[in-house]
Amino acid sequence: MTIDGLDDEIIRRVLTRHRRIALVGASANPDRAAWEIQGLLQRRGYEVTPVNPLLAGQVLQGRDVVARLDDAVPLEIVDVFRASANVPPVVDDAIRLGAKVVWMQLGVVHEQAAARARAAGITVVMDRCPSIEFRRLGIEVSPL
Repeated sequence: MTIDGLDDEIIRRVLTRHRRIALVGASANPDRAAWEIQGLLQRRGYEVTPVNPLLAGQVLQGRDVVARLDDAVPLEIVDVFRASANVPPVVDDAIRLGAKVVWMQLGVVHEQAAARARAAGITVVMDRCPSIEFRRLGIEVSPL
C-alpha cells in the first residue's frame, strides 16, 4: 500500500481527467526535478502555470511564472515541489481556490494538511512523481 492509499485507477483518473496544473515551487534550474516535470507535463499536453514568488514575471519553458497560487487560476491540480513543512499554506490556498487534486512530489508528505484537503473533497496524492506514474501505468496523454 502506498502512503497516500490511492489505487492505480485513481492515479490514472487524476492524470487523464485534469489538465490545468499549478506547479508550486517552479524552478529555473534545469537540473531540478520541478524543471524536468514542468517540461514533461507541457509536452504531454497539460496547461502548466509555474508558481514561485522569487521568479514571478519571468518565463519558464514558455510559461509566465506567477507569484501566488491565486494567480494560477483556473486550476485543477496543485503540484507541490516544496518541503513538507511548507505544504500547509499551499493546501489552504488549494482548498480556497477549489482545486480538485493536491499532488505532493516524491519525498513530500504532510498528513495533517492532506487530511484537511481530503475533508474539503480534494484528492490527495503524496510522495509520488507523475513521470514515474505515467510510465508505471502506461499512460499516454497528448495535447487536446
